[in-house]
Amino acid sequence: MTTVFGIKQCDTVKKACRWLEQHDLSYVFHDFRTDGIDAPTIQSWLDELGADTLVNKRSTTFRQLSDEDKSRLNQDPTAVLAEHPTLIKRPVVSHERGLSVGFSDAQFTSLFNSKT
Repeated sequence: MTTVFGIKQCDTVKKACRWLEQHDLSYVFHDFRTDGIDAPTIQSWLDELGADTLVNKRSTTFRQLSDEDKSRLNQDPTAVLAEHPTLIKRPVVSHERGLSVGFSDAQFTSLFNSKT
C-alpha cells in the first residue's frame, strides 16, 4: 500500500496525489497536521534517507526556527521534526519499493513503473 505523507495545503503534495489518481494507483493520505507523525517513524525516515534529504531548510518553518532549535536540528533531528513536522520535505511517499521524497512526473513514473 502506498502512503503519501504531507499537508493537504501543499501544492507538491496535491500534484503527487493527482498523479497517483490519474494513474489509477490507490494510496492513503496522512496529514502531518491532523494525523500527526511519531518520532519512531521520523527516525526510520532519517535512517533511510538522511537529514539532508528529509529536512526542508528552504521552508518558512525553518526560517522561523530559533537559533536553539536550528542547533538542536543538527544534534537531534528526530525531536525537532516531531515538534515541527512542516520542516519535513513533502511529500514523503512510502511504497513497496521504499521511501521517496518530493514529486516530479519522471520520478513517479520511474518509481511506479507507469507510463504517462
